[in-house]
Amino acid sequence: MIDVKQNNDDKHGSFEASVEGKKAGLMTYTWAGEERFIIDHTEVEEEFNGKGVGKEMLLAAVDFARKNNKKIIPLCPFAKATFQKNPDLQDVL
Repeated sequence: MIDVKQNNDDKHGSFEASVEGKKAGLMTYTWAGEERFIIDHTEVEEEFNGKGVGKEMLLAAVDFARKNNKKIIPLCPFAKATFQKNPDLQDVL
């Protein structure tokens, strides 16, 4: 199971994924004002490539945005591509 934990401060934040306590990935973001945040980087540890880790972190970001009435600007190529492939997530763009 993929566990995703959010870290957030006034300027930056991240979603950290782990599998059975082992670091699996990291998605970082930067706040762009109070209503939007920019996903600027996504990385997945090599041994977890292709196992849905990146998408789980993105889904956590979308969930956070929906619950807090925020919008996402996906500058990271992975996040941008995932939003394009999933119209059901685009309400937070």
